[in-house]
Amino acid sequence: MTNPAPASPADKSNSAAPGPILRTRFTERFGLTTPVALAPMALASGGALTAACANAGALGLLGGAYGDLAWTQREHRLALQGATEPGRPRMGVGFITWKLDESASALDWVLDLPMDERPRTIMLSFGDPSPYARRIQQAGCALICQIQRLEQLPRVLGAGADVVAAQGGEAGGHGMDAMHGRATFTLVPELADALAAQSPQTLLLAAGGVADGRGLAAALMLGADGVLVGSRLWAAQESLAAKGAVDMALATNGDGTARTGIFDILRRKNWPAPYDFRAIRNALHRSLEGDVAGLRAQPEEARAAYDAGVAAGDFSRAHATVGEGVGLIKDVAPAAELVERMTRQAQALLSGRVGR
Repeated sequence: MTNPAPASPADKSNSAAPGPILRTRFTERFGLTTPVALAPMALASGGALTAACANAGALGLLGGAYGDLAWTQREHRLALQGATEPGRPRMGVGFITWKLDESASALDWVLDLPMDERPRTIMLSFGDPSPYARRIQQAGCALICQIQRLEQLPRVLGAGADVVAAQGGEAGGHGMDAMHGRATFTLVPELADALAAQSPQTLLLAAGGVADGRGLAAALMLGADGVLVGSRLWAAQESLAAKGAVDMALATNGDGTARTGIFDILRRKNWPAPYDFRAIRNALHRSLEGDVAGLRAQPEEARAAYDAGVAAGDFSRAHATVGEGVGLIKDVAPAAELVERMTRQAQALLSGRVGR
């Protein structure tokens, strides 16, 4: 993996997208101007946010997640309507792999679209990508596979992954539990070394805790070709995240999240081991932390409290899905501005113009 130098002024004049340019193998592969990808966050990375990131020169990944066909159709069409770049937009769709095993109708739909509307890439997370990989690539879509441990690498390389996303335990939402998960800071360079030896053409993204240009620069220095950004773009103006959840995040620092199975129990999500869920430790979560086994055995009362919180928009009971990078989120801004800030700060750091 090689780390880029900032683009020259001449480079910038040739770009259709505004803002700074930071080149890596990832930007060259996907026609980007910055090595940033929007994480395909369920019910947050909708069409408007996907298009805004693509228009800013990043890779926009729609949050197809659980594979709801109607949601995916609606939001993908909104993303296409919002895209301003000529030709096939810089956009893809992400799915939860084990949910595709139950129903792949949303994946089938996006792969059957006309080529100029078809995603450039499909991202698969949390399961075996092999049953879907060949069709994805035959449809002309690159395959991104997210993993959380080095031991998962052979399976995704065997499936033909074009890009591997290394997800550290700092990430918001679903990831590996504390027993099995890794930290981004050590997982990324270990995977970079493994890919250099085994599959040097495969690209690497760092995911988990990347919320500003310092994280982007650090990921590139650790050997990644780019980053997958969730929490920081979850708080973009175009995000579908609820205002009450974002307000809570703005008042929370990095100490304020936890990775447990509590919200999956409350939401009736039957996630397979060893995956669990990171979100803000709100009042309801804290009240249940002392007896998770009891919650699993008798969840009805807690679920009723959670459901009432969701209905009321009360995020002392409903969940706010962010990772440990929440402490770096200080405002809500347009996605294009957030991408530009991140890119400029990383450029300055990589060229030695600033110390932090």
